[in-house]
Amino acid sequence: MSIIQPEFEYVDRATETIRYVEHGWPTDLCRWHSHAEYELHLIISTRGKTFVGDYIGEFKPGSLFMIGPNVPHNWITDEVANPEPVETRDMLVQFSQESLDHLTMAFPEFREMEAMFELAKSGIEFTGFNPTFARGHFERIHNTRGAERIVAFLRFLVRVNEHAEKKPLSVAGIIQAEGNSKQARIAEVVDYITQNYAEEMSVEIAANIASMSAPAFTRNFQRITGNKFVEFVNRVRISQACSMLYSTDEKIASICFAVGFQNIANFNRHFLKMKGTTPKKFRETALRELAPKERENA
Repeated sequence: MSIIQPEFEYVDRATETIRYVEHGWPTDLCRWHSHAEYELHLIISTRGKTFVGDYIGEFKPGSLFMIGPNVPHNWITDEVANPEPVETRDMLVQFSQESLDHLTMAFPEFREMEAMFELAKSGIEFTGFNPTFARGHFERIHNTRGAERIVAFLRFLVRVNEHAEKKPLSVAGIIQAEGNSKQARIAEVVDYITQNYAEEMSVEIAANIASMSAPAFTRNFQRITGNKFVEFVNRVRISQACSMLYSTDEKIASICFAVGFQNIANFNRHFLKMKGTTPKKFRETALRELAPKERENA
């Protein structure tokens, strides 16, 4: 039985390559949703909880995010700490993969941003980014039209790409590559893990898929993904558990075994380590914050 499914948002870009939006709070625009476009998103005011895929964290004024295509997300203001409505809470720009592809085809220099866009498929928070600087760029995008708006947007993309502190948020699109390079073979293992997370996983099985020796695979996997193999497998399993916790009413014990853990104690330990909370509290938070609130009829 479905509990919380993200609403799909269609972004009409028939007349504009990029879409600029700003809104206050509360508003119907603040909802658990996804869309096919990338989104660069700045929080102007209020504090609350960030939901991106399987990630739950905190936001505050000045928090800057980039969300990749089809990754569900929402920012929910703490109504107790922020009881009054605000005129402007969010400033954001949405843009498509197609536009990025055309850009890099025309100007190969923009390929230096590809790693950031790949990381955005997990959701990124640009920690420590200057909020005044970010707001100034958003305001220039808002106040311009046509080619000037595109130039202002690209200038901002260059700046965020240069920012060193990019925090990945969710398990999604970790790594993609083609060909027979080491990176491509590790990407094949990543795809296998994300599709077969409930099955037995071992370094030997993964090394065989990658056509590497176990020591070479272990070394290359950590270098390319930034994760030790066993930690990554557990991360994918916990990510899937998170999705099941807020999109089904399955019992927690059933979810534990469905995602590949062999006992509930081990599952709970890894969940607490990665998410900073228990599966039960994670579900309670998601249900309380993400489930559509009943509206009383006037």
